[in-house]
Amino acid sequence: MSTLNSAEILAQALPYIRKFHGKTLVIKYGGNAMTDPALQKAFAEDVVLLKLVGMNPVVVHGGGPQIEGLLQRLGKKGEFIEGMRVTDAETMEVVEWVLGGEVQQDIVGLINQAGGKAVGLTGRDGAMIRARKLVVHDSHDPKKEYDVGQVGDIVSIDPSVVKALQDDAFIPVVSPIGFGENNESYNINADLVAAKLATVLQAEKLLMLTNIRGVLNKAGDLLPELTPREIDQLCADGTISGGMIPKIAGALDAAKSGVNAVHIIDGRVPHAMLLEVLTEQAFGTMIRSH
Repeated sequence: MSTLNSAEILAQALPYIRKFHGKTLVIKYGGNAMTDPALQKAFAEDVVLLKLVGMNPVVVHGGGPQIEGLLQRLGKKGEFIEGMRVTDAETMEVVEWVLGGEVQQDIVGLINQAGGKAVGLTGRDGAMIRARKLVVHDSHDPKKEYDVGQVGDIVSIDPSVVKALQDDAFIPVVSPIGFGENNESYNINADLVAAKLATVLQAEKLLMLTNIRGVLNKAGDLLPELTPREIDQLCADGTISGGMIPKIAGALDAAKSGVNAVHIIDGRVPHAMLLEVLTEQAFGTMIRSH
C-alpha cells in the first residue's frame, strides 16, 4: 500500500472519530470472531483502538459453542426450543462456568494483551442485570408455552457499574448471566443483553458480530438496510428464522429505543468492526428505527 493510500485512509477516519468521540459503542461478540485466533487478535486490537481514540466500547459476549463443548464432555446433550437453550440446574452451572469463567476471562486477556484494560463482569456484578424466568411461546401457535428452565427475561439493567468503569480507562466485558428475586441465576440470550444494555446506556451504536454477511434475502443477497416493517415481512415469510430471531428482535428494540444505529456485521472479516465504525464502507445490515 502506498504512503498516499495510508494517509488517505487515516484522514477519512477523522470525521468519524470526531463524531463518535466520547460516545458509547456496545459490541456483541460472538461467532467465528470468538474462536479463530487471527480474528480474536483483530477484534481485541479494534476494541483497544476505539477506546484510545476516545470512544467507549462495551463488550457483551455469547458462548454457545463453548457451552455445547463442555456439556458434551460431561455427557449432556444440549436442547433448543425456539432458538433458546433449555437450561436445567446442571446446565446452568455449566453456563456460569463457561461464560463467567472461561470465555469472559479469555476476552479480558485478549484485550489486555492488545494494550487495553478490560474488566470482566457478569449481570450479578453491581446488581446489573435483574431477570425473571422467560416464558417461551410457540412461533406458530402463540397459545402454546414451553418451559426452558433457567432461561431469563431481562427485568431491568442498572448500568452504573459499566458507566463507572468506562468513564475511567477500562473496557467492560459483560457475560449474559442475570439474577432473580431469590438470587437464582438465569442464562440470558446475549443478543438481547447487548441490545438492552445499548438502550440503557443510550449508546451511539450497537454492533453485532455474527457468522453471516448480514441479513440475507431468500436469494442470498445482502440487505444493507432494513426498517421494522421489512423485518416483520421477513420473519413472516421465514427468511429470518432460528437463532436470527432474537438477534433481530433485540436490534429492533434498541433502534426503536434511541440507539442511533444497529449494525449486524460479518465477524469473519478481519477488522470489520473498525471498518464499520471509522469508514464509509458498510459491512453487513444496518437497522433503522423507522
